[in-house]
Parts: sequence; structure tokens; C-alpha cells
Amino acid sequence: MYSVCIIAGLVCVALVLTVLTNPSINIGKYHIRIFYWTAPVLGSIALLLFRLLPLPVMWEGLTSSGSINPLKILTLFISMTTLSIYLDEVGFFSYIAGISLKFAKTSQLRLFCVLFLLVSVLTVFTSNDIIILTFTPFICYFSKKAEIDPMPYLFGEFVAANTWSMMLIIGNPTNIYLATADGIGFGAYTAHMLLPTLFAGITAFLLLLMIFRKPLSQPISIKEEKPAIRDKGLVIIGLLHLVFCTILLILSSYIGLEMWYITLGFAVSLFLCVTIYKKKKGVKERVLLHTIMRAPWELIPFVLSMFLLVLTLDRYQVTTIISDFFGTDHLVWKYGIASFLAANVMNNIPMSVAFSSIVSHLPEADRLPAAYASIIGSNIGAYFTPLGALAGIMWSGILNKMGIPFSFRKYISYGIRISIPVLIAALLGLLIYF
Repeated sequence: MYSVCIIAGLVCVALVLTVLTNPSINIGKYHIRIFYWTAPVLGSIALLLFRLLPLPVMWEGLTSSGSINPLKILTLFISMTTLSIYLDEVGFFSYIAGISLKFAKTSQLRLFCVLFLLVSVLTVFTSNDIIILTFTPFICYFSKKAEIDPMPYLFGEFVAANTWSMMLIIGNPTNIYLATADGIGFGAYTAHMLLPTLFAGITAFLLLLMIFRKPLSQPISIKEEKPAIRDKGLVIIGLLHLVFCTILLILSSYIGLEMWYITLGFAVSLFLCVTIYKKKKGVKERVLLHTIMRAPWELIPFVLSMFLLVLTLDRYQVTTIISDFFGTDHLVWKYGIASFLAANVMNNIPMSVAFSSIVSHLPEADRLPAAYASIIGSNIGAYFTPLGALAGIMWSGILNKMGIPFSFRKYISYGIRISIPVLIAALLGLLIYF
């Protein structure tokens, strides 16, 4: 057991250092970047080499027919994310963002409210990562053009995306992993997460207005640019797939169809429909290739490696010990706070993999409140520190490329004032059910 704990500890430390330093190795003329998933992959290889995780156990875990199968979860997330990336590639999100500027006129406060609402609504039905990656460059662009402080909008969109992503199971990969692992369907998930998300979203919005009230009180002057969509047919195809996919996900628990089948089917259908449309219309845009290239393939080695690490910890009863330590009282508070903090020590995806196992050792009657509380912590923990989520890491990288300084210390100074009250509000909303 001690060997497993040492390897797990080293993996977590190496993961954090990799995220913070973004290291690389120079070998002659070659510049090799060390990715964030390198440490987990090496850790899982070490487990196999030292026979701490037998190959039959690994194979059984990866091919399990149960809901916690990581391959099913990855298929669900990547397929759903592909629909969002496609809509971004055909210009839908940029078009919506451009329209929102018309409502701002000369008021920064009005612009902030419109963007917060827009990001919130889009995040609910798509993916928080895609919304953040789409809107961040857009905000940097119009802020520079209008000569205004971009911080209220940048942190506002980041908080909105990582708060409203809790409402539906498809909003965040951590939602998918924790909920699916505990057998929570689309409808049950939405019913239990509606109030916590509303409580959290309203609290976050009010706190952001208080913190950024001074810069938002300044006037603004933006030269309007008429937004345009290059090919309406491509957008309509994407929107229809997203809408009908979401409807079927809502009905999945009633029709007895697993969610990963639905999302994979719609992703394949999207590619077929777009290919046929392009041939008929003679469209030369390479949206499908760009969509494939932007899909989060790096999550595959990351999630699978962390799954094997947690599988080994579970085999040596480490997760059982942690579950027993938490006990069965005040589950919402314990798991909500613990997942929130753990996400900022090991990132929210590894945390979700670990907590899915910890929750599984609870008595069946106690699993739901612990699972939902962990989901809340995994989302809100994203804006406590940049380490909380991959979206935070990518977001910080975009700001650096755009020449907008945003230090680790500055991030925490905003994050601590917003995330803790929002976490409390969300957990209070969850307590209404439990």
C-alpha cells in the first residue's frame, strides 16, 4: 500500500509542477514539450512494471460493462465536445458574441451583464471549456479596441462558464465522470443540480458586480461591426444536431439508452451530414478537419492513466480508508469542501476520478449527496486557483499570448473572494434536496 501511495503522491506533485512550469526538453535541434499528462502516464506504467496493478485487473477495469467504464465516459465527453467545437469552427459563437455588443451601447455594466448571461446560457447547453476558449480572445480583442479594462469581462466569463456548467451533466467532464460513475441519469442530475446552480450563479454574479463596480461604471465606446456567418447551412446542421442530441440525452434514462451511444451517434451523424452538404454545395471550408484537430484528445491518456492509478489505490483499499475517514454525517459539506480543495491540489479531473471511487465505498443511501457535492466542488474549484481545472490553465495561457498580465497571485485574490461564497451558496442549495 505504501508503494502505491508514494507513486500516487509523486504523480500529483509532478502534475502540479508540470502545469505551473510548462517544462520542455531541448535535444539538439529538437524542442520537446512535456505535457501535463506525462506524469500520470509514467505513474501508471510504473504500477504495471512493479506489478502493483496486474494486467487482468487493468483489463477488467477498462472493459467493464458498468457505468464507471472510462472509455464510455471519454466517448461521451469527446463526442459532445466535438459538437461544440464544430459550432465554434463555423462561426456560431463569434456571431452570437458580436450581436451581444449591440446591446452594450455606452454602458460597460450593460455589456458585462449581457456577456455574463450569454456565456451562462451557452455553457449550460455546450461545454465550459469551448466557451472559455472561444470568448477569451474575443474579450481581449474588443477590450483593447475600446481601451477598457478587460479584467471584469475575462474573470466574469470564466466564473460564469465554470458555475453554470453544473446545471446539465454535459457541461463539464467532471460532471460526466462523477455522475456516470454513480449511475445518475440526465434527468435526475438536472433535477438535483438546478437549485444549487441557480444559487451559485446568482451569488457569483452579484459578487462580480461588487468587485468590479468601479471599472464597470466607466463609459465605453465601441465601433459596431456587423457580425456575419459564412455558411448558414453548416451552422443549421450543427445546431440541429446539438438540439436533438440534448433532447435525447434528457430522455435517455426513460428509453434505456446509454448517453455515450447518443453522443457518439450524433457526432458521427454530424460528420456524415456535413460531408454530404459540402459535396452538394461545393463548400471548400475544412471545418471537419479543424474540428478533429481541436478535439480534446489529450484527455484520453490523462483520464485513463488517472483511472488506473485510482484503480490501484482502490485495490489496496486506500480509497476505502479515505471514505471511512469522511464518515457518513454532513456529507454535503464534507465532500463539497474536500473536492473543492482537492481540485486545486491535483486538478479537477484527477480529483473526480479519485472521488468517484471514494464515494462508491459509502452506503448506497449516502452516495447521492456525496456525488452531487463533489460535482459542485469540481466546478467551483476551477476559479479558486488556476490549477483547479484544465480550462484555467488554458485560459491563463491565452491571456499570456494576448499580452494581458494575470499572475497566480492576482488570480487567487479574485478567486478566493468569489469561489468560497459561491461554494457555500451551491451547497446550501443542494441541502434542500438532502
